[in-house]
Amino acid sequence: MLANNFKKSLLAINVGIVLAGAGSIGAVQAADQVQAQESVEVIEVRGLRASNKANINEKRFANSIVDAVNAEDIGKLPDADVGQALGRIPGITVGRAFGQGSSVSIRGTDPRMTLTTLNGQNVASTGWYDQMNIDRSFNYSMLPAELIGGMEVYKSTQANIVEGGIGGTVIVKTRKPLDLKANQMFASVKGEYGTLNENVAPDISALYSWKNEEESFGVLVAGAYVDREYLRQGTEADLDWGGRSSIQPSSFLQSQERKALDTTFQFRPSENLDFDFHVLKLKLGADSIGANMYINTDTDWGDGDSFCQKFNGAGVCTVSVTPEDKASKIFFQNWARQGEMTSDTYEFNGNYKGENYSIAATVGRTKAEGGTQMSANFGYGWWGDKFGAVKWSGTVDATGKQIRIDGKDMGFTREQLDTTVGTSTWTGIKGPNEDKETYAQVDLDLDLDFDVINKFEAGLRVTKHEFVKQEYRAIYDANKENSFQTSDLYSGTMPLGYDGWTIPKANLDAMINATLSLVDQFAYSRPAYGKIEEDNFSAYGMFSFASEDYRGNFGVRYVKTDVTSSGHVIDNSPADILGVNAGWSEELHSVDGSYSEFLPSLNVAYSLSEDKIIRFAAGQAITRPNYDNLFLSASTGYPDDRDFNEQITYGNPDLKPMKATQADLSFEYYYGDGNLASATLFYKDISNFIVATTETNQQIGVINNDIPTPADIWTVNNYKNAGGGEIFGLELQVNHAWDNGFGVNVNYTYADAQAPAEVYTDNLSKFTEASEHSANLVAYWENDVYSARAAYNWRSEYMIREYGAYYGNRMHDDFGTLDLTFGWNINENLVARLEIVNLTEEDDVQYGAAGVGTAVKPALQDDFPTWSFRGEAIYRVGVSFQF
Repeated sequence: MLANNFKKSLLAINVGIVLAGAGSIGAVQAADQVQAQESVEVIEVRGLRASNKANINEKRFANSIVDAVNAEDIGKLPDADVGQALGRIPGITVGRAFGQGSSVSIRGTDPRMTLTTLNGQNVASTGWYDQMNIDRSFNYSMLPAELIGGMEVYKSTQANIVEGGIGGTVIVKTRKPLDLKANQMFASVKGEYGTLNENVAPDISALYSWKNEEESFGVLVAGAYVDREYLRQGTEADLDWGGRSSIQPSSFLQSQERKALDTTFQFRPSENLDFDFHVLKLKLGADSIGANMYINTDTDWGDGDSFCQKFNGAGVCTVSVTPEDKASKIFFQNWARQGEMTSDTYEFNGNYKGENYSIAATVGRTKAEGGTQMSANFGYGWWGDKFGAVKWSGTVDATGKQIRIDGKDMGFTREQLDTTVGTSTWTGIKGPNEDKETYAQVDLDLDLDFDVINKFEAGLRVTKHEFVKQEYRAIYDANKENSFQTSDLYSGTMPLGYDGWTIPKANLDAMINATLSLVDQFAYSRPAYGKIEEDNFSAYGMFSFASEDYRGNFGVRYVKTDVTSSGHVIDNSPADILGVNAGWSEELHSVDGSYSEFLPSLNVAYSLSEDKIIRFAAGQAITRPNYDNLFLSASTGYPDDRDFNEQITYGNPDLKPMKATQADLSFEYYYGDGNLASATLFYKDISNFIVATTETNQQIGVINNDIPTPADIWTVNNYKNAGGGEIFGLELQVNHAWDNGFGVNVNYTYADAQAPAEVYTDNLSKFTEASEHSANLVAYWENDVYSARAAYNWRSEYMIREYGAYYGNRMHDDFGTLDLTFGWNINENLVARLEIVNLTEEDDVQYGAAGVGTAVKPALQDDFPTWSFRGEAIYRVGVSFQF
């Protein structure tokens, strides 16, 4: 009853209160007008407690619902992973991918509803992998923690904040030279060791900041370099390409080379005038090797009697016993991929401060390039001269959330592989993507003396955004023999699967070069091309107000977006040199769409006393459609080695943005020296969900040559706006520090996120990547010489939806990690540090939670354990120098 009444009350005042706010505020008489920023306590951030105090200080004196993460010192964010650091904030959960925090979800929303900006502007980002979802989310693994001065998370809307984040807006802040001491230097060297990869990787960062004696000109240069290997070991499971139950012990080994360079020039010719030019260059090398062993758990690849003793309701084998005297054949394959992503941002800022006003202007360009540069696949089965002798016998138990394998050691040597092997000619793919945005913004702040209204802010922002995806497929020379010596394709060994069976390690360069040696040319793929152009215009007006007891702001932001989507369409055009182009138009077609929105907002902070604050916020926010939803058309699963997974997806450039009407109510108690206890209720009513509809056995006018009997039979996906959902939740937070150096940060978030079940193919009424419960428990101790910190982060189960991808819709089991950090201030300039991430080596467990008979594939139904990977603890030891 309380929740329902609260929701109704918030909805009743969502927009009207903003319009009525000016009149009610003007009616209040106050003798003194207090500017919130004048009350901000200046804190020199150095150490754990000082960092916490700065975070609390920023929250206390903000007009909006804001949380912050400030670095302990230059190069010392509380966590070595940017996403992980954000995950300590109440209401924030972090999605991990390839060993790092990569996405951020705020208050039960999809990570794609989180807008991340760099100093208030967008950052271009693409994936390094041709099968990744293409969306607007920022990849946090690209950004080194050492380059960051701090982060702000706006959970309520505010008219002067860039639109796009229904969940919230993360503002990543970099440093400026005139804010630092002259000739300030920082350098850090770490060694990283993983309990799975068992290699030591270098992690190096440095910063130098200079300014002249007049403090009118300064230069800051910072850089970071990491060269690490990420190893993932576990068990995947699905039906094989013949529709038979199977498991796939697998491993994924990726070389992650990250480079970052951050440069800022700042010129302040007078106290009133300031210019800066900022350049941020990021690069991530992501070459990888995949190894998969296919073990049938039903029949022996269709031969003989079934070994399965129990099937689940979806018809997938959950208990299989293969006797040694009837050992079954296996299939083994390696994937070799070369991947890379770069992101470069150039920005110029100017600020002028007059007697009662200030003007700020920004122009910039951000551009990212990335994707798969080349891929290759080699497979071995029972048809060669030697590998057919490698067979499986044992028990497979898939009745729990993790598959248990009890059988013979399936490790093998390079000598047991066939003498020669050919590359899979349905691979050989290049998938370059490009994301870029040019932007310009001007803002005016005008001081006012109109009763309690003390400031008016207005601004204009224009952006031109473009995203292009492409694909080039190899055309192989028919006169060249597709046969290579296996001994030339492997070097060394690596572990396979959860149990770590020893297998030959694929030589990535050798596999790529072998495949390239057969390629006559790379041909442009028509169905894979897509180009999105967006012209965005926004304008805002916002009033700030303050009296002795209250302060805040109210305003409105207007947004207009014009979208053009270009690509090839199906018109029965003939194929060219590339067979998959059959049926797709030779020329490009374009379709336009547009939308506009008014987004009101109100933020009020009322001081019950000097140390107690009640906050209320209401407003509206949008999240733009993902690029994947806007591309005119695309195909997946064609051509490959599987039957009936061929899909055509039609995008819709006229989709409207998802829109939320939201409200917050919080109580904050600030006590002692930098302590906090708070509780916040929040509510979001989200409309215009983007729904993916799927129809099977559809005719599109093109023959599908991947199925046993070629025919015009496809699975067709479409996108449309339909339905909505609600999120209601509670955040609790306590930050307390004692005088003896000990302190704790504790927070808990409950998010009841309900989406209409019919909008998802799994028919589950759960927001994507939304945990109902999440919590943090951080305890620390420090003195002038030593420091120690233990941080436990936990979140309940959540859905992962990779629409159109191989693994589809999966439920991730609840997940918790314990991280430890120890510091030793050797002297005033030298610090040693030990960091341990995921000390308990928590496994990554995902299963199919959809009901039997839903549209997802059988391996994602009836709680079948689709994914399970071993957890890895990461140890980092290093020293940093500051002068």
